[in-house]
Amino acid sequence: MKQIIIFLLIIIAALIGYGKYSDYKRYNSPETAFQTTKNIDVNYHDKKVVFDYYNAVEDLNSYVMLQWTTNGIDVRTPEDDAVETKAAVKTYADKKAKIAYYEALLEQSKKLKEKGLSNAEIQFLEVNGMNYETQKKNQRIEKIKSLFNTSVKLYNGEKNAIVYEVQKELVKKGYDIQIDGVYRIETLNAIKSFEEKNNLLADGYLDSLTIELLFQ
Repeated sequence: MKQIIIFLLIIIAALIGYGKYSDYKRYNSPETAFQTTKNIDVNYHDKKVVFDYYNAVEDLNSYVMLQWTTNGIDVRTPEDDAVETKAAVKTYADKKAKIAYYEALLEQSKKLKEKGLSNAEIQFLEVNGMNYETQKKNQRIEKIKSLFNTSVKLYNGEKNAIVYEVQKELVKKGYDIQIDGVYRIETLNAIKSFEEKNNLLADGYLDSLTIELLFQ
């Protein structure tokens, strides 16, 4: 009888010990902590974002351990739907969402740098929604449009800066005309053809709508 009791006590002690060991291994092994991604840009143009990212990761891991050791709640795989558990899981989800936001930002920056963009270009892209090249192109188009004056009527043989830019754009679009800035019949016909293809009044004369569509 004594041997049976000792045997049962050994089994109980082993089960308790295994449970304690499992809990320790589960919450202290490296794989339980949230691991930072290796694809982030640690040289991101805003160093505070990098700091906040790592800080958010530490905050998340600390929160997981705190909830487990203090309240016995596993926020990653909750075992009940008590009010306290739901609140803890909601906070955990919010903290993970914060990390996901930073990761998306830093991973995107890493990918853009692999394509050759600099910190300044990435920052410009984030602020303006476009890259330097697109911005420069748009600025150039706006300058060209500013050359157009609706009060100035173009006549055959007249030389004008806007005609020169229009001719260049028409050539890019496949029209075989001379680029010399002189408004002559071949330029008029090319403009007229372009207007016809774009459902505009096909008269061969420049107007705001033709300019707008031509330089899109």
